[in-house]
Amino acid sequence: MQILTPRVYWAQRHGEIYLRVELSDAKNLDISLQENNILQFRAQGHGAKGDNDYEFSLAFLEPVRPEIDHKSTQRQVDIKIKKQEERWWDRLTLQEKKPLFLGPDFDRWLDESDAEMELQTKEEMINKISVESRIRKDPYVGLKRGYLFVYNLVQFLGFSWIFVNMTVRLFILGQDSFYDTFHTMADMMYFCQMMAVFEVINPLLGLVKTGFVPAMIQVSGRNVILFVIFGILEEMQNKPVVFFVFYLWSTIEIFRYPFYMLACIGTDWELLTWLRYSLWIPLYPLGVIAEAVALVQSLPIFDETRLFSLPLPAVLGHSLSFSYILQLYLVIMFLGLFFNFRHLSKQRRRRYRSRKRKIH
Repeated sequence: MQILTPRVYWAQRHGEIYLRVELSDAKNLDISLQENNILQFRAQGHGAKGDNDYEFSLAFLEPVRPEIDHKSTQRQVDIKIKKQEERWWDRLTLQEKKPLFLGPDFDRWLDESDAEMELQTKEEMINKISVESRIRKDPYVGLKRGYLFVYNLVQFLGFSWIFVNMTVRLFILGQDSFYDTFHTMADMMYFCQMMAVFEVINPLLGLVKTGFVPAMIQVSGRNVILFVIFGILEEMQNKPVVFFVFYLWSTIEIFRYPFYMLACIGTDWELLTWLRYSLWIPLYPLGVIAEAVALVQSLPIFDETRLFSLPLPAVLGHSLSFSYILQLYLVIMFLGLFFNFRHLSKQRRRRYRSRKRKIH
């Protein structure tokens, strides 16, 4: 057998040198560091010119450590050598002219600025792991996740039942389904909205990272519409606006709750994530508009029945109609829409920035 020189590719980091020798099924490997900082390589294997003995030597630009890590595979021999001093080299070899058998390993190649960024990222990860290791782990984390998973599952099933039933009734009955929505769907909606009170409690207990105020605005606003406007006023229960309020609520929630449910088990479904952070952009304002229509339609009823009117001193009049309070609430509701919209927009931007970092 004649002795040939294999093709060698190289790349570097601040602390290491990587060599990739194109020699498959290498045998009798002999890799050593000689005097004057010279790497000596000898092996038998299949290279560019078939089965032969192959060898090469490289005189490094600067001192390296004597320990050499290498791994032989069916396709190549990978070699990693640590630099004596962590710094960037202008070239690999002591001689200025590059050997003909040596080329850059573009699979590993980084310039100095990219390598510094990679090093900084590794340091940040090490620091993060170090900090997390010092933080005492919550012994109840599994129980908390289980509770949140079950809660979101129950809410998903409840709102899915409402959405599917309303959709089926709409196809079968058409517009006639508008007028008995409350009587057919109210019990399940009552259940779901009473369960939603936990969304206000969960942030206070530290079970979720969402803010208390946005959750309070949404849950209290819906409950005013459901329990006060629809639940107490029988005149409102047969109006078509009930259909649109219930349908918009359930459409939003059948994507929101499964998103949070999967997050409890560390699962991220890209389509569901997009739906959760995109559909609310048109649906949430439409839901608030439907709620506002319900409020406006209820004002004459409260004026006529004097229900929940506040007694006043004789000098000021007999009573203050509850409709005035609802008109004030109507203004507050649209302010809440503005603040909640800003909060959800920030969540959406934060989520997609996080996804981009994971991709890159």
